[in-house]
Amino acid sequence: RGSGRRGGQKRASGRQLRRVWTETSEQVHARLVSIDLRNVTYADEDGKQVLREIEKKTGASLTATTPWTKHLVAQICDENPNG
Repeated sequence: RGSGRRGGQKRASGRQLRRVWTETSEQVHARLVSIDLRNVTYADEDGKQVLREIEKKTGASLTATTPWTKHLVAQICDENPNG
C-alpha cells in the first residue's frame, strides 16, 4: 500500500524501510545509529524484520516512549516478544 495517512496515523511499509536502509547502509560504517520510533503507529512484519537487521548489524539505539512502541522494540530485540 505504500505510505500514507489513515485517520492521522503515519504508515510506512517494510518495503519502503528496506529501500531506504539499502540506500543509506553503506554510509553508516562505524557511526552510531539511532532510530526514533516514538511516532510509529504500525509496523508490518517486513518492517519489523528490517529493524531487526539494522539493530543487529549496527547496534542501533531504538527510541520508544509509548507502550506499543516499547512492545515493538521488545519484539525487534527479542526481549519478551510476546509480552
